Amino acid sequence: MPDGTVASFNAHVGTDGWGRPYDLIGACRKLDAGVIVLQETFAPLDAPSEAEEIASELGYEFRELPLARAWRSRVPVWEGKGWEPTRALGRRTKSLRVGGKGLAAAGDDIAAFEEGTWGLAILSRHEVVGSDTIELGRLGKDYARRAALVVQLDVSGRGDRPFTVVGTHAAHLTAGSPLQFHRLRAALAGRVGPAALAGDMNLWGPPLVLLLPGWRRAVKGRTWPAWRPHSQTDHILVSAGVGVVDGRVVYVGNSDHRAVRAELKW
Repeated sequence: MPDGTVASFNAHVGTDGWGRPYDLIGACRKLDAGVIVLQETFAPLDAPSEAEEIASELGYEFRELPLARAWRSRVPVWEGKGWEPTRALGRRTKSLRVGGKGLAAAGDDIAAFEEGTWGLAILSRHEVVGSDTIELGRLGKDYARRAALVVQLDVSGRGDRPFTVVGTHAAHLTAGSPLQFHRLRAALAGRVGPAALAGDMNLWGPPLVLLLPGWRRAVKGRTWPAWRPHSQTDHILVSAGVGVVDGRVVYVGNSDHRAVRAELKW
């Protein structure tokens, strides 16, 4: 496993749109990356988080960042064709609810859902020597807090040249995400050394690099929707001085996103 392998995956809390679970630990095992940035992870109120379970099983250190209250169905809300219910069936068939006022206002059976937090995590096979958070603010049309999780990693094993990984899950363009990318760009401008920025950006590659000058795309390929992708919204970007040996889109689990994986050098 190359030291510089970074992957990013929007896990959709380890279920499909009907609430049917898939093997998220197995998906991360297939990625076989030194660092994995996960978006849409779930942490139940009274049980270990998905990130903690993956880290324990596969031998990673982990850091995680909650972004919103969430409710995940305990059993599939329905059984049907395709990855998720059609829009015609309405909100009541959604197996995952994020943000808002919860379930009671929608008339749901609260006992059929487990409450927790929805967020992101960074898993690393390298020692984590530092971590912090960049707050990106809340947008009026968005349903969650947005922030970036930053970790410094001792990739060399000597601690003399840490590698920085920044993970985030951006709001949609229609909610005003360029404002948050501007904040992220400003926050990252003062940081030095080799770095990778990864996550579900909810934005195509060309406008993304215009909003984040100085960062380059390590992977180009369609990632969404996973069953018939037509757009790339999942990205790994690298800073100046970081080379890309290989970058590709991979299908590893039954999320609505495909993962991205890049082998880097510096």
